[in-house]
Amino acid sequence: MDTIDQALIALLRQNARYTVADLAQKLQVSRGTVRNRMLKLEDEGVITGYSVQLRPTSQNRPITAWMSIAIEGNATRQAVASLLGEPCVVALHDTNGRWDLLAELQAQTLDELGQALERIRLIKHINNSETSIHLKSYK
Repeated sequence: MDTIDQALIALLRQNARYTVADLAQKLQVSRGTVRNRMLKLEDEGVITGYSVQLRPTSQNRPITAWMSIAIEGNATRQAVASLLGEPCVVALHDTNGRWDLLAELQAQTLDELGQALERIRLIKHINNSETSIHLKSYK
């Protein structure tokens, strides 16, 4: 990918409904160039589709948070088994570095999230944790 492809992708992330003419004008290239590059990016699997983005307040989206978790000793299996039983845990990932696990959490309210965090922090072998709440996405 060159700088034109990268700029094209950036524009499509801003608004996937830009017309080819709009994109060509913004990129200062011909409409044929834009169309060919879009087809090439689609054929190569770089662009896999186009979607609609809804205003967050238009849907009842849950609160999403990520919890980095440190496990004491060699107790990762036991902690994972307990975490997978927690209803607010929607994904759990093994990681490296300072933290041993990364849990994606979802709750309908901050109170529900707070209760889940309390339950998780009480799980045996969890030594430390840090939670970040998802506020806004940039695409």
